[in-house]
Amino acid sequence: MHSRSNLLSLAVFFVGLMSYAQSEKPVTPKSYIAYKTSSEIVIDGDEADKAWEKASWTTPFVDIEGVETPKYKTQVKMLWDDKYYYILAKMEEPHVWANLRQRDTIIFYNNDFEVFIDPDNDTHNYYELEINALNTAWDLFINKPYREKNTVLNDWNITGLKSAVKVDGTLNNASDTDKGWTLEIAIPWSVYKASYFDNIVPKDKFWRVNFSRVNWQHSIADGKYERKKDSEGKFLPEYNWVWSPMGVINMHEPEKWAYVYFSSKESDDKFTIPQEEKVKWELYTLYRAQKRYFDKNKSWAKSLQSISKKNIVVDGKVLKPVLENHSSGFNILVKSPFSNKTLIIKEDGKIITNE
Repeated sequence: MHSRSNLLSLAVFFVGLMSYAQSEKPVTPKSYIAYKTSSEIVIDGDEADKAWEKASWTTPFVDIEGVETPKYKTQVKMLWDDKYYYILAKMEEPHVWANLRQRDTIIFYNNDFEVFIDPDNDTHNYYELEINALNTAWDLFINKPYREKNTVLNDWNITGLKSAVKVDGTLNNASDTDKGWTLEIAIPWSVYKASYFDNIVPKDKFWRVNFSRVNWQHSIADGKYERKKDSEGKFLPEYNWVWSPMGVINMHEPEKWAYVYFSSKESDDKFTIPQEEKVKWELYTLYRAQKRYFDKNKSWAKSLQSISKKNIVVDGKVLKPVLENHSSGFNILVKSPFSNKTLIIKEDGKIITNE
């Protein structure tokens, strides 16, 4: 989930820890080619711009664990130009409602749409954006996933963000049935710069991206929508529907997010997830196994055989990882058979690549 207050951070921290205990379902990240557009896109929540006609929809969202089919359909289109990353989300919803109007409040207490972005693919220093049907935004910078001791900058803002909502029906009208809502977003590349001189535009490169949709069961009181409660007065749990499934109820495992390739072409390009990424997936499997070992034994495993009994094979190549223990944690490293680069995962889950 997410974090704003210390109490909520603590709750999220335990959700992160629980993901180690859950029997994770294996997932393969999805991918998408976002083409460059030379046509103007007006951010008004309407998909009628000519540019969107050239973009394809993602596959429909699935349940976050990748098991169940959501009750309502969600799909996304993406484009880019030299200034913005464009996202168009279309959501089926018979009851479009929202009541949070102040920026940086806990937006997922309403039905919302969420964007997660890790530009450099190391699972650290990533970004989250949530928007509800009132077009109220909550944007955050997160230095590490919640499974680690992290810092969340709630006051970080996407300067220059453009977003708009269009409701196919009537917002907050409990007397009718709606078809859904469309959200259109333009995120400036400039907000991802680490310094003034950075060229952060990912031309012909990929970023790790995922989208989530939070949907609550609702009740109506005095003609107004509110989250539904059980017989004991507790809110019923929300539904989490995502583009690329996570295998666990936790969006904050960036290594599982999808691959968005920003093609410099306007159509007819190809993208295949690099083999080296598959090597990284295996390193994260070992990292999670090492974390589970620590939870059980209160110390790190000193040999890989203690956390993994099988040979690790990627596209026919056998990997030979090495475990290094040190005073503050561990490193697991492996030489990629596809590039001869050495990939290292640290005890905090960060990936380092050595030439």
